[in-house]
Amino acid sequence: MSTSFRAREIADNVYWVGAIDWELEEFHGYATPRGTTYNAYLILADKITLIDTVKAKYTDELLARISSVVHPSRIDYIVSNHAEMDHTGALPKLLDIVQPEAVYASPKGVQALELHYGGEMNLVGVKDGDTLSLGNMQLQFMLTSMVHWPDSMFSFLDHGKLLFSNDAFGMHVASSALWADELEPGLIHEETKNYYANILWPTSRAVGKTLKGLEKAGIEPDIILPDHGPGCRKDLDMVLKWYADWSEGVKDPKRAVILFDTMWGSTALMARAIADGLIEGGMNVSMLPMAKTERAHVAMECLDASLLLVGSPTLNGGMFPSIADALTYISGLNPGKPRIKGGVFGSYGWSGGLYKKLAAQLDDMGVDIAQDPQSVQYVPKADDLAACREYGLVLASEE
Repeated sequence: MSTSFRAREIADNVYWVGAIDWELEEFHGYATPRGTTYNAYLILADKITLIDTVKAKYTDELLARISSVVHPSRIDYIVSNHAEMDHTGALPKLLDIVQPEAVYASPKGVQALELHYGGEMNLVGVKDGDTLSLGNMQLQFMLTSMVHWPDSMFSFLDHGKLLFSNDAFGMHVASSALWADELEPGLIHEETKNYYANILWPTSRAVGKTLKGLEKAGIEPDIILPDHGPGCRKDLDMVLKWYADWSEGVKDPKRAVILFDTMWGSTALMARAIADGLIEGGMNVSMLPMAKTERAHVAMECLDASLLLVGSPTLNGGMFPSIADALTYISGLNPGKPRIKGGVFGSYGWSGGLYKKLAAQLDDMGVDIAQDPQSVQYVPKADDLAACREYGLVLASEE
């Protein structure tokens, strides 16, 4: 078997055997310009164990990395922390070669694997807190339902105190670096936040429960190994604090997001005037013109903002398509839990009824409309822009 791809040792007798996807451009509907990794881990215990696999197209690469350390047929156990196909796509071919004694998954993971792949897989369901002896090492399982699917779970290896966290604490970054501390800190925060906002924000309650569950189970990892992006061996408390704040809905009282698009420039002028008022009022403003902003970035910016303003020109009696797209996307991500403040603005031609409808939609999303919508017919005049600026000042003073 080819060994053109090599395993990389990340701890004593534990190897990274995954794949780097430099080409990935989109994941779950949002852009991933930095690509991603599909991390799988090989434990050389008395009972050789593989933690997760990779996307199907990288199966041969996974097998080559394993083969650089040990022949795949020597693997005794496979642990599937999550059945989604970016983690299990290689499983069918791998099972033919490895023929493991068992494949361990959560009870819902067993169901999901059967529905995905069918056939005989020697599946064994584990309960929360169950342990698996690997001879000279031991794995402990923790069910983490809805972080990010119902079947998700963590696996904790006592040898080295390694937490295999699957989709938690990860990010979509393709890099030759195995560790987050080898990359620029700002990038790590941004991509961790981006991943949380777009993948885990809707299940924040489950994330919070999981964080408390780690403490209750006495699991104190020295290293966190997610299935996407680099591992974390330093500043674990910082990453856990990020997750705690995001899961609890902690907002920055000085963070405002202005989401807008424009047809002939009028709504953009209003956005700039409102932003000027917010800035004078002490707010930190993120301006997101949808002509150049990807929806994932909208989600990331909204995650910890305390104020959301949405501006749209009126098109065929409704909102601009890019605004409709962004709101449809973020409305499923939990933007208003807890509820935040917001506002609505824009330019119309002969039908000005959009803005009350838009305000009602934001209210349904958990955004309290603090002031009446700001709307102008066609092109804003100097007094209109002054009113928009005052609108921003008033909203800032209410924060």
